[in-house]
Amino acid sequence: MRESGGTAVGRRPRAGAVEAAALVCASGGRRATLGVVLGTGLGGLADRLADAWAIPARDTGWLPTSTATGHRGRLVCGRLGGRPVAMLQGRVHSYEGCAPETLARGVELLAALGVATVLLTNAAGGLRHEMQPGELLVISDHLDLVGRPWGRALEPAPAAALPAAATYRPALVERSLAAARAAGAGARAGVYAHLLGPSYETRAEYRMLRALGADAVGMSTVPEAEAARLLGLDVAAVSVVTNVARPDAPEHTDAEEVCRRAAGAAEAVWRIVEALAAQSDRGAAGSDA
Repeated sequence: MRESGGTAVGRRPRAGAVEAAALVCASGGRRATLGVVLGTGLGGLADRLADAWAIPARDTGWLPTSTATGHRGRLVCGRLGGRPVAMLQGRVHSYEGCAPETLARGVELLAALGVATVLLTNAAGGLRHEMQPGELLVISDHLDLVGRPWGRALEPAPAAALPAAATYRPALVERSLAAARAAGAGARAGVYAHLLGPSYETRAEYRMLRALGADAVGMSTVPEAEAARLLGLDVAAVSVVTNVARPDAPEHTDAEEVCRRAAGAAEAVWRIVEALAAQSDRGAAGSDA
């Protein structure tokens, strides 16, 4: 939501998210400084957290359960380098029949748990001919070609306003790129195009997206990024390029292959998580509750 001067009106998590956060903390989970949404094929990264505690999405009373391939549907709280981190193993999508106001519930719960920074991850189709499967696209901007009011359901935050700024914090883009490259991964910054799904794009759509300036295309992340920005979180996002669109020489791609290729980039994504965890010591301060 924007005011006339271009300033975003700040929001806060809905009561259901706050209640779910209290349940998580009372049941053995903890508050966190960094929140991570693990997309297709990346859910196993949560198993690397120390002192991990997990709860199925359905048991939170707030998170919807995903039906998509490669989305386990759990919240995992743990520690990384001594810092408290909360990870969502999967997300829901519009194509699963979810209403717009449910797509950012995970980010709302992370905000209610105290995170100051959120990393959103996904598997995406690359749109540049020189891209290779397994490459990372650190998202610096997006094209929302679905165009729903993703943050409308959030609670207004009294007297809170956000200064006009990029959704994806430039300093986090640079930190993420550096971490991925230090891991030996191919990585670039670029623009992510958000479409509804679940079908993959046609050859004509690939050409259109390239002409619009997109570097990768997928079916998630933007609703969460928009909501996280309204909630006052610092946002970073990364796509694992699992296939490359070549309109004149199309290749068959299925969900299982996307999962396998995304999992192959897990080490580089983990390095990004480590880098962001190291700088996330503001906000919640990681107090167990």
